[in-house]
Amino acid sequence: MKRTPILSILSLMLLCANICSVFAKAPTTPKILFTSTRDGNREIYTMNPDGSEQINLTQHPADDLHASWSPIGEQILFASDRDGVRDLYLMNTDGTNVRRVFKKESYRENPTWSPEGKHIAYGVADFETIKFTVRIATLGKQESEELVMDASDPAWSPDGTEIACSVGGRIVFINIRTRAQKRLLPRKTMNWQREPSWSAVGDKLAFAWNNNPLPPDHMPGKPVPKVWVDKLTIYLANHDGTGIQQLVDEAGPDAGTPKLSPNGTEILYTQEIKGSLQIFKLNISSGVRTQLTHIGGIFQANSGGDWFDPAYALPVSPQPQLLTTTWGEVKKKND
Repeated sequence: MKRTPILSILSLMLLCANICSVFAKAPTTPKILFTSTRDGNREIYTMNPDGSEQINLTQHPADDLHASWSPIGEQILFASDRDGVRDLYLMNTDGTNVRRVFKKESYRENPTWSPEGKHIAYGVADFETIKFTVRIATLGKQESEELVMDASDPAWSPDGTEIACSVGGRIVFINIRTRAQKRLLPRKTMNWQREPSWSAVGDKLAFAWNNNPLPPDHMPGKPVPKVWVDKLTIYLANHDGTGIQQLVDEAGPDAGTPKLSPNGTEILYTQEIKGSLQIFKLNISSGVRTQLTHIGGIFQANSGGDWFDPAYALPVSPQPQLLTTTWGEVKKKND
């Protein structure tokens, strides 16, 4: 049967898409994922650690954000509302082969990978009940399991045994197997803690925190004054809660979305400057700050950030110290 030119073109396009998917590889040099609105909506970009070579990966009219490298850098997990509701998607590192993670639609965001790359944790919002939960799932499976209520911003530990997240406004560690909870900081500390980020070996945690009491005249349920919100900034602490170190001062607008570099010497964070959000890199030892994004203007935002460095890529083969069981097996053991 003679093929029409249109069918031939479509076949060629499908073949090219499959070839691109097969040959998509992890970056061979360090890269940073981030979100920018410079094209009129939120898109996912990559850049070098010095801010050069900023490339749009998604190029879609929907909002794409919360991008996260897989442990060995061959895939990117992100959130998008391209099908109507913010949900989770996977794509190759060059932006090709975009596909949904789950078939059933739900509001999902802030994904994080398990260190062996087989599982994910993410935030779920139920706007009818105004409840936020963190759930865990096995990639390739449609089932998921609730990990903790009233929680957001999950971050999987490098050894796979626990997830750090913000529970009721405090950074809490959730043991994957037992579901036991442990606070990073004592109860007496202020509870405006969010967005945890692990060091590569799991001995430290960066997070955003407003360590200031609310104004004495503030009424519960009322909006928090902006002058107080602007004191949200970046901290670093040991896993046991000791050695608390404030990395960014409170002189400017609030700073958030911290992300430690794979080698632990630098940290990314987002802060407003001249009316627009920009991404900064801070050398933890020297305190030297470098602005990585510069495209600004009214309502413009560059935010987030996730590092990948092939020199620190985690292995995906099963190891005794990593979590390699499925959630069904874990549940059977706990029952």
